[in-house]
Amino acid sequence: MRKKILIGIIVLLSGFLLAGISFYIFGRITGPSRLTVTVSPRAPSQIIETSKAFSEIANSVSPVVVNISTTKIVKREAPSFFDDPFFNFFGPSHDFGSPKKWKEQSLGSGVIVSSDGYIITNNHVIEQAEEIKVTLYDKKSFKGKIVGSDPKTDIAVIKINAGNLPTAAWADSDKLQVGEFVLAIGNPFGLSHTVTMGIISAVGRASVGITDYEDFIQTDAAINPGNSGGPLVNIKGEIIGINTAIFSKTGGYQGIGFAVPSNLVRSVMEDLIKYGKKTRGWLGVSIQRLTPELAEKFGIKDSDGALVGDVVKGSPAEKAGIMRGDIVLEYNGKKVKDADSLRNTVAQTKAGSQVNIKILRKGKEYNLIVTITEAPKEPGEAKIESVPEDARRGEALAGLEVVELTKEIAQQLGLNRDEKGVVLLKVETGSAADEAKLRKGDVIQEIDTKKVTSINDFNKIAPTIKPGATVLLFINRGGQKFYTAIKAS
Repeated sequence: MRKKILIGIIVLLSGFLLAGISFYIFGRITGPSRLTVTVSPRAPSQIIETSKAFSEIANSVSPVVVNISTTKIVKREAPSFFDDPFFNFFGPSHDFGSPKKWKEQSLGSGVIVSSDGYIITNNHVIEQAEEIKVTLYDKKSFKGKIVGSDPKTDIAVIKINAGNLPTAAWADSDKLQVGEFVLAIGNPFGLSHTVTMGIISAVGRASVGITDYEDFIQTDAAINPGNSGGPLVNIKGEIIGINTAIFSKTGGYQGIGFAVPSNLVRSVMEDLIKYGKKTRGWLGVSIQRLTPELAEKFGIKDSDGALVGDVVKGSPAEKAGIMRGDIVLEYNGKKVKDADSLRNTVAQTKAGSQVNIKILRKGKEYNLIVTITEAPKEPGEAKIESVPEDARRGEALAGLEVVELTKEIAQQLGLNRDEKGVVLLKVETGSAADEAKLRKGDVIQEIDTKKVTSINDFNKIAPTIKPGATVLLFINRGGQKFYTAIKAS
């Protein structure tokens, strides 16, 4: 009996062993692929449709985007014979004193805005160009001619001799919302018709320091050198702006790009095509941001509006009754957010237009009718050339060194010889005046609305200022007048 059981166990174990060997051999022969299960994820239909939508936008807009290649001649005066320590004997040539010339090439982008060949781009793309080559989406090339340019907005219009060209629709940039999807199309680094995607990061960006008139759309869509002049479009394929600049410490994409909004572009474009230059409306005031400190000094609760720092004699503003210290609240029924928005709005107003301006003056609101005229040439910034010896230090306004404004100093500063006040000769680093961005050559003409016509006025008013009080100063900087508030020591 025991023998039979032992034989049964041996047979059973032998079966298990043979089965294991057979399974191993079969697995080696057939390979692991027969044991692998491939999973194919199913993408939601919404994602698939969104992907198709972006592709359709790129396909519809790309034909209106062009590649712009420019060439300009750069000249440099070669050093004279004796300017070279080795007398250029070891150089490749000996053309002492002869000018050196070479061609400099640059790349950019543009957008076709009319079927007969008008193209929008950036001023810095075509500036000083000797030759302009425009390459279309179908690789056809044309010679471009400058119609007009506007450095103050960095917009230019060029023309090619072609017809039946595709064009894109324009969007109303005033209706843009932060967070909207956008596509940037252009030729970064010469890579034709590159498309990048992002969102609108901010609108109304000003005081960036790129152009004189700034109202930028900020986006995180990748923009690189060569994208300049290309379009920024919305999900409908409409142009919402022209890509102009990037914020970068390396020269490449870092997530912050700027585009000129479509409404401003169209306004500039129309004038450039019609007149060959951009004409701007002029109110005749110097305006500034209404900071919380200034708002407090003028007795208002919020910082909306634009503070009038000065009114030009004989200007539309003076004729309408606008005065220094007024706060502009509305322009033609539209609320004024800040000084930058007012400046841009006035500039886009056609000369000869009558506009309604609501102002706040000493707590009361007034409505004035102003006839806008064309803007004159802007004066240059004045500089002080010498430092008088009879300088005096302000005691209450610590960190300032001032001297009385004489006719001779006024002439140096480019001011009217009849101007009165005290000139800043030194602003101590780290002082309240320094933090308020006062600088050498500024002229103080008022302290807390009290006129300062001489050093004696300054010395009489300064001691009355209480330590820690906020002081309202009226400054004349090279003819540009404005208010600023600083803390007294």
